[in-house]
Amino acid sequence: MTAGSTAPGAAAAATARPAGGVADAAAADAAPRADTAGHAGAEPGATVEPDATAEPDATVHRAVARPSAAVRGAGVGTMAVLAASVLWGTTGTAATFAPEVGPLAIGAAAMGIGGLLQAAVAGRVIAAHAAALRARAGLVLLGAAAVAVYPLAFYTSMRLAGVAVGTVVSLGSAPLAAALVESLVDRRRLSRRWLAGAAVGLLGMVLLCAAQTLGGGHGADLPGAASPAGALGGVLLGLLAGATYALYSWVAHRLMQGGVPSRAAMGAVFGVGGVLLLPVLAVTGGALVASWGNAGVGAYMALVPMFTGYVLFGWGLARVPVSTATTLTLLEPAVAAVLAVLVVGERLPSAGWAGVGLVVVCLAVLSVPARSAGRAERRLRARRRLPWTP
Repeated sequence: MTAGSTAPGAAAAATARPAGGVADAAAADAAPRADTAGHAGAEPGATVEPDATAEPDATVHRAVARPSAAVRGAGVGTMAVLAASVLWGTTGTAATFAPEVGPLAIGAAAMGIGGLLQAAVAGRVIAAHAAALRARAGLVLLGAAAVAVYPLAFYTSMRLAGVAVGTVVSLGSAPLAAALVESLVDRRRLSRRWLAGAAVGLLGMVLLCAAQTLGGGHGADLPGAASPAGALGGVLLGLLAGATYALYSWVAHRLMQGGVPSRAAMGAVFGVGGVLLLPVLAVTGGALVASWGNAGVGAYMALVPMFTGYVLFGWGLARVPVSTATTLTLLEPAVAAVLAVLVVGERLPSAGWAGVGLVVVCLAVLSVPARSAGRAERRLRARRRLPWTP
């Protein structure tokens, strides 16, 4: 082999790499390194041709390792996003233990302090990738602005339109907004599987919303919930919350695609967003320090749902597309509804439980790995040969 030539294995990895995201690229990059490491006499970074004397099955196993690793990475990312959604689903129940704290204070404390904690924990990683972040300063500022707007719009939407309607509009519109951004900016085609899962999930959200509203949900007695103008304002703010949620998720994913690690991307975006929320917290956060109970609620919201939840979400974003991640977070209102029944003492009609069931079906459709990769592996094992890409 000449110095300028390329091994068939490297060509296959380079041309077969999908454009689906960071996880796929990482899985494709890992394969050549694994092949190189398998030769004891190879120098670091050297390109090694496949061993002609190797057993066919061994060559096949090397070929199919890449899709298997990608599937496993997507599965782990899915579980991380679902875990974050469970933590986020506790925020509504936690807020009921501090009823005198306003929505702006709750949102600014949760997202502001949680964002600053993310930046502090990821300080070394952010410093190590400061040049890459400065080169994308506009993207970071765009994501930070979305982080600052989201909690204010989300919690105020629930105050005006009621918890059920505000949650459904905010979280139900986020997957659609994320899909629109990916389609227009990234030119990413949406799969039939995603469309089916999103449709089922949104239907479940609508049923859950209707059940909570007809059953006398906990947002019915809030100021503005019975006013048509207040309800309309809450719906509009819910759409704004969904759009900003999708936007900062897309920004973080875009930074990761550009080579910035998950911790650095999330820490930078949420850290700057936390700084933007500090003035709001200073003006509205007096009630948080009025009692130990209120302070405990604020600390829980910042440390558990926002800090830990968004660390998990960022880890998942590095492994699944934005549209899939935001659709998986439809689990959040289902968790919130169940906790409202078990902890707060609310009643959920049968339509609400049907909605929870549809959300679970949606999550199953999106989280179970596709069987196409497994079929491809079985075909390769049966043929005992590699489909080299020219």
